[in-house]
Amino acid sequence: MAVTIREHHFRVRLAGDAPVRVAEAKELIPEASSMEADHGPRQGWHLLDAEGRQIGYIVRTQPFCRDVIGYCGITDTLVALDAKGRIAGLKIRSSEDTKRHVEDVATDRQFMKIWKGMSWEQVANLDLKAAGIDGVSGATQTSMGIARSLVKRFAMAERVVPPPPWQIGVRDIGLAIIMLLGGIMCFARPRGHPHLRRCFQALVVVYVGFLTGDLISQSLLAGYARAGMNWRLAPGLALFVTAAFIVPWATGRPFYCQHLCPYGALQEWVGRKDRRWSMPPALDGILRILPIGLLAVMLVVIMWSLPLDPADIEPFDAFVIKSAGWATITMAVAGLIAARFIPQAYCRYGCPTGALLEFARARGKNDRFGWRDWAALLLVLCAALLAAGFDSFHAWLNA
Repeated sequence: MAVTIREHHFRVRLAGDAPVRVAEAKELIPEASSMEADHGPRQGWHLLDAEGRQIGYIVRTQPFCRDVIGYCGITDTLVALDAKGRIAGLKIRSSEDTKRHVEDVATDRQFMKIWKGMSWEQVANLDLKAAGIDGVSGATQTSMGIARSLVKRFAMAERVVPPPPWQIGVRDIGLAIIMLLGGIMCFARPRGHPHLRRCFQALVVVYVGFLTGDLISQSLLAGYARAGMNWRLAPGLALFVTAAFIVPWATGRPFYCQHLCPYGALQEWVGRKDRRWSMPPALDGILRILPIGLLAVMLVVIMWSLPLDPADIEPFDAFVIKSAGWATITMAVAGLIAARFIPQAYCRYGCPTGALLEFARARGKNDRFGWRDWAALLLVLCAALLAAGFDSFHAWLNA
């Protein structure tokens, strides 16, 4: 599924991407009347006024910077330069990153104004750290991904090779420590010391949930599938996601869901042992199919770029209080209320990410090709059909 999504979006970005229009250029340079393609090394467009005089230049970061990933996807930024070759303004044209993070960057005037007045050569040779550009609070990785794409895009024309953007920070080290402790809890299983598990769960909720917000979600996985894993800017998170798939596949133990998911820990805390509802077997069987159905919906949204934020169908973004939407908050509260009476209710009956991780989990020597495997096979077939029907769908939509 991931390979199909990645190849499909690569083809769309390369061959099916809409060109820049004059109306977009007018938003940054109102006097622009027409555009003339530049076949030089900068590969942008000359902006002309009504009398045919060159009044500026416009360039976009994509598809040249598709390997520069923000939090979980690439961003196409439009940059306009005035007649003197100085940046007049920039605009986020489209993004595969988390929508709320992109909105935070687009509305941050300070970040957008940093670039104004810079020449092409200044941006191409810019050292972001030395210049004090450290991103937008609450959307640091998204904003730094945009900044790096700007520097790389301008440097390409000047034939300047930017320094390798590998970064290992405190955040990555913290996630690595959490994974190590989670491995101890998963494999050592310290029995007779329940307080150790509670303390570790509290650490997971505080650090992974509220401090970093680095929960594995459909939004994050969709971005990784489309653009690749962000090993350079967020190696800790990339390793976190890798371990969540590899450990269950290699050992058969639900590593992330049982030990590293902050929302799973909260559900365990609110659950009551004295008043549990007994789910009828028939209804239980039907509800367990729901997460796979949500996976199918997400597959359609991702492949056909429909206007639905994957974060809205999961409660995980509720930990990022500053940018959490009402849909996410409602989902989080409803899941905790349900977990009060049905143990791990959301994990069982509503989590598409958990269902995806379960597909990768080994079942031991007695494993047989069952209904989950048929469901996974159908999802792969669905991905292939959606890729094949993309052009026809958009032709119908435009018509």
